[in-house]
Amino acid sequence: MQENYLAKWLSGELSEEQLAEFKKSDEYASYQKLKEVSSTLKAPDFDMDQAFERINEERMGQTPKVITLNPFKKFLKVAAVIAIMLAGSYFYLNTLDESISTQFAERTEVTLPDNSEIFLNADSQISYSKKNWDKERNVSLDGEAFFKVAKGKKFTVATDHGTVAVLGTQFNVENRKGFFEVTCYEGLVSVTFNNQETKLPAGTSFLVINGKLVDISQPKEAHPSWMNNESSFEGIPLEYVFAELERQFNVQVTTENVNTELLFTGTFNNTDLNMALKSISTPSQIHYKIEGDNVLFYAGNTPQ
Repeated sequence: MQENYLAKWLSGELSEEQLAEFKKSDEYASYQKLKEVSSTLKAPDFDMDQAFERINEERMGQTPKVITLNPFKKFLKVAAVIAIMLAGSYFYLNTLDESISTQFAERTEVTLPDNSEIFLNADSQISYSKKNWDKERNVSLDGEAFFKVAKGKKFTVATDHGTVAVLGTQFNVENRKGFFEVTCYEGLVSVTFNNQETKLPAGTSFLVINGKLVDISQPKEAHPSWMNNESSFEGIPLEYVFAELERQFNVQVTTENVNTELLFTGTFNNTDLNMALKSISTPSQIHYKIEGDNVLFYAGNTPQ
């Protein structure tokens, strides 16, 4: 039998003569039995997609795992930003100040959460924490104000010159450039200047001009003169008198041949500019000229 008879027989390609010859061979009976048995065998079902997925999973399982930290870092950055925002909001809400200010030729009254009262003179500003008022009665002052403090915890007025502390009283504080004055009208006031504390009983004042402590007489009224629409001075350099005139009338003062360090004692009215100018010029033996919102003070021998 030719060697290729078996392959052709299995594939059904033998001719009749070749098949008759193949059946006469000794191997035919054995091949026939094997063919009959193999025809009863059934191959298992095969799913190509599942096989590919299983192979891919096995490959991924053998690949070293790499854990990326980028999403976590991004989370940390977001968390940090949120924390900063929350902290900033808390700080802002707890330090939020109420601020009240006046312009030139303007005054106002302020009632604090404990019913303490502040009367604010022209060109002045106060600020305080309304949220924390029950814990700390602190007021920051730039300018001049008269205080009627309700009794309670310590009440503090902070200025860039010094600090005034009381429990419950009436007092006036003027905090201007180069000028710091505290006058107690009722009770007891503590003034801290250059780290030194001074107690002021009712009817006494504390005055500092250009960093130097100045002796001053006792106040004669029950409240500051500016609350009666007057500005009073006793031995005060003219430069501070002129500055107060500017604040009360919203004018600009210039001088020619005038000694602004000359001490002035007197009072001017805060509602009538011409009367105020005469009240300053006459005792100082100087002249003045008004041009719109400008006031010029000059010596008598100054050419005009």
